[in-house]
Amino acid sequence: MNTNNSNNKEVLLQIKDLHIDGFSDNKWHDIIKGVDLTLHKGEVLGLIGESGAGKSTLGLAAMGFARPGCRLKSGSIVFDGQELMGMKERNKRELWGTRIAYVAQSAAAAFNPAFRLMDQTIESGVRSNTMSEADAKKDARDLFEALQLPDPQNIGDRYPHQVSGGQLQRVMTAMAMSSRPDLIIFDEPTTALDVTTQVNVLAAIRKVVRQFNTAAIYITHDLAVVAQMADVIKVLRYGETMEEADTRKMLSHPEHPYTKSLWAVRSIEKTPEPKTENVLEIKNVTAAYGRGENVLHDVSINLPRGRTVAIVGESGSGKSTAARVVTGLLPPSQGSVLFNGEALPAKLSGRSVDQLRRIQMIYQSADTAMNPRHKVRDIIGRPLAFYHDVSGAELDKRVEELLNMIELDASYMDRFPGELSGGQKQRICIARAIAADPEVVICDEVTSALDQIVQEGILKLLLKLQKELNISYLFITHDIATVKAISDEIVVMYQGKVVEQGVKADIFSPPYPEYTELLLASVPEMDPDWLDKVLDADKIPLDAS
Repeated sequence: MNTNNSNNKEVLLQIKDLHIDGFSDNKWHDIIKGVDLTLHKGEVLGLIGESGAGKSTLGLAAMGFARPGCRLKSGSIVFDGQELMGMKERNKRELWGTRIAYVAQSAAAAFNPAFRLMDQTIESGVRSNTMSEADAKKDARDLFEALQLPDPQNIGDRYPHQVSGGQLQRVMTAMAMSSRPDLIIFDEPTTALDVTTQVNVLAAIRKVVRQFNTAAIYITHDLAVVAQMADVIKVLRYGETMEEADTRKMLSHPEHPYTKSLWAVRSIEKTPEPKTENVLEIKNVTAAYGRGENVLHDVSINLPRGRTVAIVGESGSGKSTAARVVTGLLPPSQGSVLFNGEALPAKLSGRSVDQLRRIQMIYQSADTAMNPRHKVRDIIGRPLAFYHDVSGAELDKRVEELLNMIELDASYMDRFPGELSGGQKQRICIARAIAADPEVVICDEVTSALDQIVQEGILKLLLKLQKELNISYLFITHDIATVKAISDEIVVMYQGKVVEQGVKADIFSPPYPEYTELLLASVPEMDPDWLDKVLDADKIPLDAS
């Protein structure tokens, strides 16, 4: 975290009494309600709050930009003496990518898959005529090195799909830094990353921000992350400022009741229950994609009935691949999957409707898991019709019952996914899964894209449904706090192998195997000095993962 005194710095961005409207239900609604914001040169401001608070909307407004369906209604946005409210689009575009840059949450969506990384990194600098192509490439390689990317002299020759998620996130940061902007808006840049990769990316971002004295707005729902990055924290709720203070003061003495509630979340921790017979067994599975190298190596995992087994590990460890084997999407080259003691056909196409019904899956991104043109009634109703031959009034009745089970009401039946919050979308995906009346539900990073308050609500819902319906969960995650909250047993995976497994109490008790210790050491703490401490102690290798 930066420690410079902002009182001695020049103001770079001044937002006063900003109002932003969003259009829905055939009318305009306030989504940012009279917010003020002051950012000094070289300062990092952390924006936190739950889903729908207006964090991203406010961050984009700092560029003088509003998403489609939104409008900058009134107020003032002054960037380095220039009023952005009412400024012509072509004049704002001269600032974007040069003096103001934006780093999105999804690096994969921010890159064109048809162009090499170097070409995309230097594009803004070359187009703005701030440097020649040769100088831009040299500068990009220096940035790649500063961001601790592997083979910085040549990584720019790769295409986006040829690097890992953590590497791509750092290339996107290099792209933002290439024109040496005065301000960068970081919008949840590490949310989708595993804990070990996240630490590398946080350290790299903080290094270049300090090195070039760049001001930043860092948007996140992760309180421990913002503690490492921000000089000042601003708390938003429903488009209004709840509280703003120096980071250390905010962490030690939050004043507003809402801020205190944010600090208190994630207090749940499931008490492990006695082991039961196995409903699912992955036995000595080895698997590969196509004719490539093996991704899973002799993996064996048991899931007891009515219990939760969490599979944890960094990106590329084989967590989601194991789920694909269980669902029949990836037939193993060796080994088998047993369900209630009987071997399942390796391929999805070979499984009966009843076998398909008994194993359901909830995906990480609720946005892409639902058809945006289907109403909630149709989304939840489809498995009812397919697996249980339910239709008409009986189907509507059952959909309403399922909505009640996920703590929503019948008014949601006629809504489209675009009319739901992130947490509501994930609840609909949960309802769709349990509509099939499954025995096993595979949860693949189902809370990683949600803020901490919404995460807690989803985890409590899953625990409630497990108790009511005796469902078994195979819970894939990189979030150690989620593991503590949801699991009875834990499987730790690394490079396609199981390196440790057992009941939760044993896994979280020292001494730890080397990789488990690395995972636990990588979980950020609500201490603004945490990142410096772990880096100084060399607990987490900056290995360009």
